[in-house]
Amino acid sequence: MLDSESPYGSRRLVVEYDGSTTAAYVYDQSAVIAAVWLANHRAAPPAADPAQVAAGQAPIMPAGHTKHPGGMAALDPRILRALWFEEGDGVAIVEGGRLLAVIPGWSDMSRGMPGYSRECIGQTPFAWSLDDAMEGLGPRADRATAFWRWRSSEGAWAGFQKAALGHLLGRLGPGSRYWDVSAGKQPLAGVSERPPTRGRPFTVLSTLGMSCQRMPVVEQFAEDQTSSARIELALATTMPSPDAARIFLWLAHYPWRAVTWFGPGHTIRWYHEPATFPLGGGNTAVLLLDDPSQLPGPEVPDLSGFSFGGDPVRWLWVLPITERERSFAKERGSASLVTHLAAQRRSWVVDR
Repeated sequence: MLDSESPYGSRRLVVEYDGSTTAAYVYDQSAVIAAVWLANHRAAPPAADPAQVAAGQAPIMPAGHTKHPGGMAALDPRILRALWFEEGDGVAIVEGGRLLAVIPGWSDMSRGMPGYSRECIGQTPFAWSLDDAMEGLGPRADRATAFWRWRSSEGAWAGFQKAALGHLLGRLGPGSRYWDVSAGKQPLAGVSERPPTRGRPFTVLSTLGMSCQRMPVVEQFAEDQTSSARIELALATTMPSPDAARIFLWLAHYPWRAVTWFGPGHTIRWYHEPATFPLGGGNTAVLLLDDPSQLPGPEVPDLSGFSFGGDPVRWLWVLPITERERSFAKERGSASLVTHLAAQRRSWVVDR
């Protein structure tokens, strides 16, 4: 009845009707990860049939948990549409302008957390009541509508670029080259080059566009969602800029493609052969730091002060590390790794 891929290509929504029930499923690249019952189309039984679920069939909601225990007419696929959240990890199903269901990013079949359905009463393994959650999910859907309306409006991207480039001008001085690293796909992103100045003996490369949209799953893991949801990445280097900037072809889209988030102390492993790692030096991963001043090197530029969508934007500095160092961070924590790198006199500026 409905098949929709998220704007970032990381999730897919499928709504299916089998004559008895209608249900919605969210897939990642290979399997169903979340689901929600939408409606019965025949008389509801007094209790759920476990054999149906075990056989992989969409369940028929018990009579006590559906607004229409006698069943309802089939949904009209012509008036169904998907409304993906800004982060791309959740989706709402809209029926003719009204919310029919919401499958947030935290919905997870493996943990017994279904999505929310308008037709559901109370909480069941197949759906939770949307009515009971509208205080939070209604505004969330409204924000998603507003975001995609803005994103598709004429001049939206150019306006963001102007604001972000103006901020970098004030913090880092005049820019030089600019590279598009989005290949025309969402999220749009570029890299701005800020050459060395009299007081700064290194180039700063900064992403531009990651903060246009909130990162996925932040609300599930970050202690402070507001200050963690929007980021840009920066790299201080004396390498040739075109070579170093290639790292952002990988990193600028990573949170939305992998449905994850970047925060201070996170490490990310390079996905390809070690010899192809753009920053060289035998490294095969990166460490992200919001304040690399604990490491040797010149003064760290202050990039704070930019906000978007009502949220502050945090710049995270990219530091290449080896696989052994990445494992060290996983075992002992990123703070211990920073202490270890400082003892080795590892600069936070990536040299050629």
